[in-house]
Amino acid sequence: MFKVVLTVILFSHLLFGDGGKEIFKKKCESCHVSYISNKLLRENFMEYNNTKLKLKAPTLNMISFRLKEVIGNRDFDADMHKFEVVEFIKSYVKDPDQTKSKCIKKVLEVFHTMHSMKGKISDEELQKVAEYIYNYDAKEQKQKGENEKFLSLLKEAKKQNKIILVEATSSFCHYCKKMDREVLSSEEVKKLLDSKFLILKVDLYKDKIPLGIQVSVTPTYIFIDKNKKLLNIVKGVWSKKEFIDILKSVEGKR
Repeated sequence: MFKVVLTVILFSHLLFGDGGKEIFKKKCESCHVSYISNKLLRENFMEYNNTKLKLKAPTLNMISFRLKEVIGNRDFDADMHKFEVVEFIKSYVKDPDQTKSKCIKKVLEVFHTMHSMKGKISDEELQKVAEYIYNYDAKEQKQKGENEKFLSLLKEAKKQNKIILVEATSSFCHYCKKMDREVLSSEEVKKLLDSKFLILKVDLYKDKIPLGIQVSVTPTYIFIDKNKKLLNIVKGVWSKKEFIDILKSVEGKR
């Protein structure tokens, strides 16, 4: 009898269809960011006590990794392990309690206990979300290959003979907003950008930078030609005149 119940639960997504990701986005993502690299997470919590990223709640990759590490034994019985993790998520979401939390102490200290989702999410939706959390593979989600939009821009760059400008930014970067407001939005800069460049804006803490390029400062401006050749990388804040000079210098390198 138990095996029958377990089979029904484990394969309920076949009955209900897909949708865990969409439900997570709708019901959970306002608090739980999907992915931030482990390196940045360690730095944020261990060195800055969450003052760097100012997260509202643990990220999806944190939750998925931690629960699979501390609940049950996935090497012994994978199906039972999934069942145990999924059931824990369903129970906790309906009745949150920090004494039941599986977060490490350092992380738990910076967050308030989440509000109960009882009555705000159906059992069917909760099942899908719990399975999505369990199945979430950060590497698969973030390392599927080059950014699809970047590949599309490459095609356009070849057609229009333009340079791709990758703007590495973040939602909490004061200097990025200053550059957007005072430099990138100016008529002279916009005119030059429109005529010679295609722009790809990348959130450094959420998205993958094309070509495996690694940067740690925002804002950073990365210039790539139509053949994927890296032309230049410049970091920080610039005046309008300085940035125009940078654009003209890069344009002359292709």
